Amino acid sequence: MSQHTLTLLRFTYKKLKEKLTVSDSKKLFHEQFPYVIPGLYKRIVDEMLVELNLLNHQNEFTQDPLFCVGITETFKELTQGYKPEKHLDLLFESLCISTNFEAKEVREISKTSQMELKDKSPKEILEFLKEKNDFKLYPSRILNLGLYIIISKTQDLKGKNESEANKIIFDIFEKLNLSIIKAEKDIGIYKSSLLKMKQAKELIEELRIKDKKKV
Repeated sequence: MSQHTLTLLRFTYKKLKEKLTVSDSKKLFHEQFPYVIPGLYKRIVDEMLVELNLLNHQNEFTQDPLFCVGITETFKELTQGYKPEKHLDLLFESLCISTNFEAKEVREISKTSQMELKDKSPKEILEFLKEKNDFKLYPSRILNLGLYIIISKTQDLKGKNESEANKIIFDIFEKLNLSIIKAEKDIGIYKSSLLKMKQAKELIEELRIKDKKKV
């Protein structure tokens, strides 16, 4: 084992026992993920790292199922088209390690929760979440998106227009005592980010094709 690796391990162990600063998390992240992140995804990764770091500082925060669904699914959607694709697992793991989360555990909770809820109606999802007494919902952007993603996949929303779907979605938020105003803002920004990513990738592809034709 090299001296560099030993130093990193000591630094990591020390910091994981403390509250990591954003600077600590960024240093750990780049040690764990020693690759250049394409410009299109750099801001997304940076924002996720900062958000996870800040959540880890909140004493009332718990790693509940909605949070786990939110972080795994938004990561998957916002990194679509990332190349090389083989780096994505390490990228997610590095984000988690550098902010005191366990990537494998987060993924397992997300997968299990989605399996448990996939055939339930919004009303059944609400009842399921209310009956869960082993965690307390800590409001966050990631949790809001996790709940939104789960409800959006239900059969009840198939064929509904946006207004009807939103009414069902935000009714669940209200009954879980989560801020509708905050949820609307978080979901709106998320949808906008997905659209901008799609447009940016389409533009990059158009430019690539034009450059190829010039050769």
